Amino acid sequence: MATPRALSLQELKQVVKERNREIQLLHRMSASIGSSLELGTVLKHIVEVVVEVTKADACLLYLISEKKDELILRASKNPHPRLIGRIAIGLGEGITGWVARERLPVVIPRNASDDSRFKFFHRLPEDRYQAFVSVPILSKGEVVGVINVQHKRSKRYGEEKLALLTTIANQVGGAIENARLYDEMRQKARRLETLSQVSETVASSRLLEDVLQLIVTMTAQLMSSKISSIMLVDQDSGELRIAATQSLSEAYRRKPPLKIGQSMSGRAVKEQRPIYVPDVTAEGSYFYRDLAKQEGLHSLLTVPMLMKERIIGVINVYTSTHYVFSDEEVKTLQSIANQAAVAIEHTRLMEKSFEMQEALEVRKLVERAKGFLMASRGLSEPEAFKLLQRQSMNLRKSMREISEAIILAEELQRATQ
Repeated sequence: MATPRALSLQELKQVVKERNREIQLLHRMSASIGSSLELGTVLKHIVEVVVEVTKADACLLYLISEKKDELILRASKNPHPRLIGRIAIGLGEGITGWVARERLPVVIPRNASDDSRFKFFHRLPEDRYQAFVSVPILSKGEVVGVINVQHKRSKRYGEEKLALLTTIANQVGGAIENARLYDEMRQKARRLETLSQVSETVASSRLLEDVLQLIVTMTAQLMSSKISSIMLVDQDSGELRIAATQSLSEAYRRKPPLKIGQSMSGRAVKEQRPIYVPDVTAEGSYFYRDLAKQEGLHSLLTVPMLMKERIIGVINVYTSTHYVFSDEEVKTLQSIANQAAVAIEHTRLMEKSFEMQEALEVRKLVERAKGFLMASRGLSEPEAFKLLQRQSMNLRKSMREISEAIILAEELQRATQ
């Protein structure tokens, strides 16, 4: 067995210098990720430190989804800044999914794309990289994500370097979970506040158009969505039409109506349940894929608006990146949708009440006008009514206006007698 070569003094100094640099980086990372509970800031610091430690050409950080069934790209450095949130990988899928499922690191010094576990993504040019290192991020024994490090040239990772990368991954797991919990708490607070505002809006005496516009605006802010819209069912045509949206896009506002059962919103109405689409531009049954591409729309959640099991319409929420809505977000949007349905039905009942009240008032005026005509002209009740109708048609005035004119004339005549 060969005896390991003793390191020279210069080499020892270099090793010590390298170890000191790594220790300083770890301290710096601990300080930076500990100074913020913003998830985006924490992930950005982690990626920057990993790139500095490994001198990598690229670093990608994936986090496990809430349902723990896929990994979503949440941070990167060189390249892919525009693909954050748009790339999702199933557990066991590709090298990244394998690492998450097996909780083991993978080190490929060259020709990474030749590995049987490698998966090509048309938007991720990972096949251009020679060396590929992937390590799981753990927190309390559970996988919360994966860090991928890539090099354009072949590169061997020694045990020390791999151990350092694994240490970083284990160290940041807790910080990521804390940041996620903080983010969830903020989201819950926002949801409660939005639900309260929606309740106040529903209970207000605003016009229906104003109520719906406020609801879509608050929903878009709550869900951080690119477009939020309310589509109402036209009972006569059986179609869904856009009644309100916060989108400034005229193309979206002019989107043609849907029949019940058509596209995603029509399905939500027909099946009376929320429907989620990860990518509308790739969904064959989605009617407006070209418009979605034009507007930069990606994921969709459409929720039916129900009032005593009767469908009123739907609320649609679109995101500009790949997004998996949590169960709590779906429940929150369903609650908003149901409150919106109450507002719509309340307003419609009020309108009907006003219409009935108006009709009753008109009927009383017509009866008084008929009475005056019968008394002054000796007409029968049918003859007096036909005279009112004829005058209404000839003068193009409503029955109310004709009746009021006759009553006024009669009262003036009596006043002068």
